[in-house]
Amino acid sequence: MQPRRLLEALLMAERLKDTTRHCYTSQGRHESVAEHSWMMTLMAFFLRDEFPEADMDKVIRMCIIHDLGEAFTGDIPAFDKTSEHEKTEETRLNTWVSALPAPYAAEMTALYEEMAQRQTLEAKIYKAIDGMEAVIQHNLSDLSTWIPLEYELNKTYANDKVAFSEYLTLLRREILRDTLQKINDQD
Repeated sequence: MQPRRLLEALLMAERLKDTTRHCYTSQGRHESVAEHSWMMTLMAFFLRDEFPEADMDKVIRMCIIHDLGEAFTGDIPAFDKTSEHEKTEETRLNTWVSALPAPYAAEMTALYEEMAQRQTLEAKIYKAIDGMEAVIQHNLSDLSTWIPLEYELNKTYANDKVAFSEYLTLLRREILRDTLQKINDQD
C-alpha cells in the first residue's frame, strides 16, 4: 500500500479509538470500540491452542476488522441495533473497503462475507469471542453502569454462539459464574 493511502486508512480507523461503546471499563470510563477489538484479538491469541485445526491468524484478522463500520455510524448496542442500522453500517463500510487498494479490498470483502455467513470454524470462533468479550467487559465494569435488561442478558448473551465448541461452552460457564457472583455480591 502506498504510504499516503495507508495513512488515510489509518486515519479512518483511528476514529474507533474515540467511538465509545455502551459498556464501561473497570476504571469507570466508557470503553472504546478499538479497545473491544483489541481485547477480542488478545482472546483469539490465547485461544489458538484450543483450536489447532483453525487458522487463528484469520480469526485475529476478523477480530481486528469486525467493527470498522462503526467508525462511520458509531456503536449501537446489540439490543438497540435494527436491520436499518446494520444496512447503513454495511453500505458505508463497503464503500470505504471498495476504495482500498485491490488486494486489501478483496481480502476484507472475503473476510466480511465469511464472518456474515458464519459457516467456517474461524467465523464461528470470531463471533463467539465477540459476544463473550462483551459479557466479560460487563463483568469488569461497575454494576451501577448496567441497565436493567443487562442483568438477564449477561447470563445468556453469546450462549448460542459458543454451542459449537465444548471449550467455549466451558469458558462461557466461567463467565456466567463471574456474572452471578457480581450480581450476588450486590445483595
